[in-house]
This record gives sequence, C-alpha cells and structure tokens, in this order.
Amino acid sequence: MLAHPTEGHVNKHLSTLLKLGVTLLGLWLSLRELDLPTLGHTLRQANLGWLLWGLLLISASMALRAWRWSLLLRGLGIHVSFWRLVALYFVGSFFNTFLPSGFGGDVVRVLELTKEVDVDIATGTVLLDRFSGLVMLFVAALVMLPWQAAVIPATLRWLIVGGTAVSLLILALLLQHHLLVRLGGWLPGPLSPTGSGLLAKVLKAVQVCDRRAIGRALGVSILFNLILAGWWATTGRALALNVPFSYYIFAVPILSIALMAPSIGGLGVRELLAPTLFAAASLNGEQAVSLSLLVFTLERLSGLLGAPLYLLGQLQRKT
Repeated sequence: MLAHPTEGHVNKHLSTLLKLGVTLLGLWLSLRELDLPTLGHTLRQANLGWLLWGLLLISASMALRAWRWSLLLRGLGIHVSFWRLVALYFVGSFFNTFLPSGFGGDVVRVLELTKEVDVDIATGTVLLDRFSGLVMLFVAALVMLPWQAAVIPATLRWLIVGGTAVSLLILALLLQHHLLVRLGGWLPGPLSPTGSGLLAKVLKAVQVCDRRAIGRALGVSILFNLILAGWWATTGRALALNVPFSYYIFAVPILSIALMAPSIGGLGVRELLAPTLFAAASLNGEQAVSLSLLVFTLERLSGLLGAPLYLLGQLQRKT
C-alpha cells in the first residue's frame, strides 16, 4: 500500500529535523570542551594562500570523480560527455551545500542523469561510484595503519580493520552477484538484492558492467584519496599544523564516515571525532576542530560553482 503524500512530507520534515538536531548537538558537545577565544584566534590566523590551494584541490577532485563515474558508465556501454559529468558533480556538491545530508547531491546527480539514461542504471552507477571511493579510502587507511598503530587508540585500529574487511566483502559479493542474490534474498526493502531497492540497482549496474571498468574506477579512487588527503593537508598547512601527509591518508577515512551520519554534511559529527583522531598527531582540541571546520567551509565554497552550472543547464533545456 502506498504511503499518503502527507505522511511522506511529515517523514521528510522529521528526517530534516533529525539531521539538524544531530549537527547542533555535535557542535555543542565538541565546542563546550574547547576554549572558544583560542579557537577563534586559530581560525583567524589561517593562511589564505594555503586555503586557496585546498579549494583548488577540492575543485580538481570533481573532475577526477567525474572521470571515475564515466569509466563505470562506459563499462555499461553508455557514453555521456565528460564535461556533463563534471558539471553534475559540481551541481551535486552545490545541493549538498543546502540539503541536510552528505548524500543529497547524489540524489540530484541521479535525477539529472535519468534525462539521458535508465533510472536504475543512473542510480546504480552513482552508488557504485560512491562505494568504490569508500572501499579505497579504507584500504588506504589500512595500508598506513602499521606506521600509526603505536600512537592511536585500539578502537580506531579495529574500526579501520573492520571497515576495510566489510567494504571488501561487500565488493566481492557485488562482483559475485549470483551468490549475493542466493544469500540475500531474505533481506528487506532497499537491502534486498532483488526487486527495486538500492542494492538491487547497484547489483544491476555491476552485473552488466565490464569488470575492467570497475577495476579502473577503483584505481582512480586511489588518486582521489591522495587528493582528498591533500586538501586536508593544505588546510592543515594554512593553520601551521605539523601533521605528516601520511597521517591524513590514515585519518581521512574515519572522518569520512561522518558523512553517513544523519547530519548536515557531517558537520558536528566530524568535529566530535577530530580531537580524538588528531590527538595522536599532537594537535590540541582547538587545532583539530579548526581544521575540520575549515575543510567543511572549503568543501561548501567549492560546491557554490554548481549553482550557475545548474541554472545554465535548466536554461539550455528550455531553449
């Protein structure tokens, strides 16, 4: 039975309130432990030149992620202009700036791409694109773990190991789709590998996608992870923080988990994680939270370019 439209609107508003509440609670819990004048002073001392480098790296990563997406689409025999995909990434980032979710832009990317390809394929490739990046984030953190294990809490070590194992297992099951259908037929709703759920859409894309394309997409994700660590590192340099680049490669996957939390782009959740995570790199709470807040701001500033690109696309369709 279909849900009443009013019920859908209520659920949407409740979801938005939940995300806003988690963000505000996270910020309050993190900021109450800090010396706010010191935090403000740290932010004001940020070097503009290094911040601009961070902004440039974030913007350049849009093209790299668009390339990864195009590899998956071409693996399905679908050819969409590379610059069209770059524009859609910027548009998605713009909507992430205003929608209370780190994944709101993915929905926009799906909706825009369905003007050119089947909705299941659009959904499947967007989710597979996102997932391939997440898998390689955990793999990169696991590779760096032996050099950081002595200085980080055991809980974080097991989080990296467990996250890598789970993500690689899911990837293996997606590639062995017949086994996944056999084992997961009992799962409900969007978790079911059959029907019309999100997992089924990803599975459909994987089934017909060239395995070499998936492998290349994972390779591009390695490059993206280096750039991701790069904009955290340049932001750290803007704050005159002495954190090795290798530590960012290790730390960023854990901070990226915050995007999965019901919050506004991970805001509040990342600020709660940052002091514990960067304590091993000899940062105090004010420095760690300043770093996280500046990265969030730069990511949102980069997404603003999506506004004129979205309007231009709408005008072109009307003419």
